[in-house]
Amino acid sequence: MLIPPPYALIATDLDGTLLSPCDRVSGRSLAALARASRAGARHIVATGRPVPQVLPLLLRLGYRGLAVCGQGAQVYDAGARVMLRSLVLERDLAETAVGKIEAEVGAVFMAVNQTEPDGLTLAEADYRMPHPRLPVSRVECRESLWDEPVNKVLVRHAELSDEELVAVARRVVGDLVTVTMAGPDIVELQPFGVNKATGLALAAERLGAGPEDTIAFGDMPNDIPMFAWAAHGVAMANAHPELKAVADEITLSNEEDGIAVILERLYG
Repeated sequence: MLIPPPYALIATDLDGTLLSPCDRVSGRSLAALARASRAGARHIVATGRPVPQVLPLLLRLGYRGLAVCGQGAQVYDAGARVMLRSLVLERDLAETAVGKIEAEVGAVFMAVNQTEPDGLTLAEADYRMPHPRLPVSRVECRESLWDEPVNKVLVRHAELSDEELVAVARRVVGDLVTVTMAGPDIVELQPFGVNKATGLALAAERLGAGPEDTIAFGDMPNDIPMFAWAAHGVAMANAHPELKAVADEITLSNEEDGIAVILERLYG
């Protein structure tokens, strides 16, 4: 098999991809990214997490590049500590979408991510956060979720699986919002047409690069648009079957330094 040439951009998801289950990046992965950097490659984080949930991690890693956050709704310059873009999901549209979903499946539990770099994640009392370590502020009534502009809504159902909830949501509101399955127990509604690929394209353009220059790593269906955009998509061994089905290559799991294995091959 021909080994592809090194890529100028390395786009990595975080949860289930670059990060271990305890939110750490292994020494081997850091060394592989440093080796790629010395070869001239740039690393771009592409995550579903909003900027406020990513900043502490980026600071801990000394990351100074561009970060695509909030499923592509946000592009943040970690070096300059400047938000380059932060899109808003309009309240009326979001409420209409949730109402249509609830008309089909009954009540859902909701959370939202605010748009600002210091914005909060607000959640209804019965919404169970998929990442218990991430900060959340509880609200007593749904009306309080809209105190500030938001860039996405997270929804959960008491009985439906992620796949079932996504299928219903795409059928009834897919022409109003982007519906994304971003991880176990994470179903999200974003501005229509916004995904990791749109955010990554903007970040790459600012760096003078394009899809032909990019290798992307991920583990969940929300990475499918990024794989479709990039020249080479690598799914982790622990990836969702939908992502594996469209990947160019499958590497080891995030706990086995799957990203490092590929980068060592390309840049070693």
